[in-house]
Amino acid sequence: MSIVEKIPGNIPLDVPSSQVLGVLPHPIMTLDASGRIVDANAACEAFFQIGQTQLQRSKLADLLPFGSPILSVADEARRRRSTINEYRIDVSTPRIGPDRIVDVNVIPLLPNAEFIVIMLQERTIADKMDRQLTHRGAARSVSALAAMLAHEIKNPLSGIRGAAQLLEPGLDDSDRMLTRLICDETDRIVKLVDRMEAFSDERPSERAAVNIHFVLDHVKRVAQAGFGRHVRFTELYDPSLPPVNANRDQLIQVFLNLVKNAVEAVGEDAIDGEIELTTAFRPGVRMRVAGSSQPVALPLEFCVRDNGPGVSPAIMDNLFDPFVTNKASGTGLGLALVAKIVGDHGGMIECDSHPRRTVFRVLMPMFSPRDGRQSAAT
Repeated sequence: MSIVEKIPGNIPLDVPSSQVLGVLPHPIMTLDASGRIVDANAACEAFFQIGQTQLQRSKLADLLPFGSPILSVADEARRRRSTINEYRIDVSTPRIGPDRIVDVNVIPLLPNAEFIVIMLQERTIADKMDRQLTHRGAARSVSALAAMLAHEIKNPLSGIRGAAQLLEPGLDDSDRMLTRLICDETDRIVKLVDRMEAFSDERPSERAAVNIHFVLDHVKRVAQAGFGRHVRFTELYDPSLPPVNANRDQLIQVFLNLVKNAVEAVGEDAIDGEIELTTAFRPGVRMRVAGSSQPVALPLEFCVRDNGPGVSPAIMDNLFDPFVTNKASGTGLGLALVAKIVGDHGGMIECDSHPRRTVFRVLMPMFSPRDGRQSAAT
């Protein structure tokens, strides 16, 4: 069987259908009347984490969660002899992995419809992309609030602090404790407003070719010298990774925040606390960003993994929004600022969290000579 197309110049192109299915990014499989898989493409092998030979010895019901809606959709498509689509079906299993949500297309192979074709379109990545846009919108909305707070709050606070300092010399010890409390609290509020001001800085940052391993090594040394001295650090780096197009200081800020969060998640009392820093090249992820008419490739993956208890499910969907935190003394601005910086660089950040395995994954574009020419021109 072949697919015959016409390309510009009226040149016929014969492409075997198996080759076409092989390069498609979505899992596609053909099932017989008993539900056994008789054919599958490479994406299907990768999705189910088993090879072609084992796939063809399996029934689809053996690979999906018990009672999966996909099985009833397949039966309905056979019975009706028509295509049926179903959306947002959870197919998570220990083999496939957690949080695997798919859209399903079931197509009967007429005329007898004993055989059906099933295509899975994974929603997990698309949902993460949608959350990225939500996080960026939340960061932009807090930018205006930060600019207003800086003007409307910091000036009166300096007056309150100054008045407390003037009163302090003429007071006894018990009253002096109250003026000290006023000064400490005003300083705390000023620091909070200063952190929020970072959201209102919309100036384009200077970017260059940055070796991410230099950045991560610097962050690790800072952590080991202070807040992370009780945690064991491991690295799994791809030494051939190309440079990232970024501002070095802002990248340090991003990964210091992520590593500090990981250290706090592990806790000081953990005897086996571990943080793993990894880098890898992951082609295939593309995202449309502001200022670009075409989607931008994000092949550089940088991860911070910890073996703490995991992120609370109650805040997982809003983890990167401002003021969202489960720390008693947290402000909820650290991860929001991280998401803003990564988004300003045209990248994305996501979190996968389970007990003893929480991974913050940063995807960013790599540096190209064109980026260097643009920086020189500006």
